[in-house]
Amino acid sequence: MSHELPPTPEALPAEVFDSHCHLDIMVGRRKVTSGDPIAQAAQAAAATVETILDEARSVGVTRLVSVGYDLPSSRWNADTAAAHADVYAAVAIHPNTAHAATPETLAEIEELARRPYVRAVGETGLDYFRDSAAKEDQHASFRAHIEIAKRTGKALVIHDRDAHDDVLKVLADQGAPDIVIFHSFSGDADLAEQCAAAGYYMSFSGPVTYKNAGYLREAARVAPQELTLVETDAPYLPPVPHRGKPNAPYLIPLTLRCLAEVKGVDVADLAAAIMANGEAAFGAW
Repeated sequence: MSHELPPTPEALPAEVFDSHCHLDIMVGRRKVTSGDPIAQAAQAAAATVETILDEARSVGVTRLVSVGYDLPSSRWNADTAAAHADVYAAVAIHPNTAHAATPETLAEIEELARRPYVRAVGETGLDYFRDSAAKEDQHASFRAHIEIAKRTGKALVIHDRDAHDDVLKVLADQGAPDIVIFHSFSGDADLAEQCAAAGYYMSFSGPVTYKNAGYLREAARVAPQELTLVETDAPYLPPVPHRGKPNAPYLIPLTLRCLAEVKGVDVADLAAAIMANGEAAFGAW
């Protein structure tokens, strides 16, 4: 694992929106272990929220959503969004720790979700790749977060790993909120068509640039432009050619340019569409 940060890419010709990152991990608010070398590498850079935002702005990434995954990170992100004009927050208990979604914890998540600069409930959903949380706990937590999003009128940010069919089924059975965003979209063109039919946003991240991810590029090709978002999931999932290094919002241009090529559209036009989509999903600044 290299602690060297990737170089700054060419700036975009229009402003764009990073719909999902984890500022708290990047700035060292979460203690990381040897099992999380990407986060360790990001924290070795000793960035601050201000330096992360400044570097992102230098390439045209002017707004972002910082996403919670447990109660401490959700609190921190809510406070950070209130303190920084170009940051919104999302709050939730991650499906990998769904056992922690107690009634008391969920009550605080809902309280945080009602804050004005918290614009989404997430990331929540289902993860069948890891077995750190029982499926029944994940389903219960997911359904509870859906209801929180509906009661608060906020977007729902979904973590979906190897669980596409069940995620769609839970959304249909429970009744989806008005705004649903599939974070780091990981399905194929068929899933993209199903999401499009339901009006769900699809947010594409670094893996769409990977050589072995032709299925993701096909999904991006068929995803309607008005339902397309772009994200980093920083400090994770860096785009080519920076795999193995920490990701950051300033690397969005690499993913966006890949998406524009796949969709056969102008980079500036796609950036403008994604900025408009971001405001439609999370609210105007």
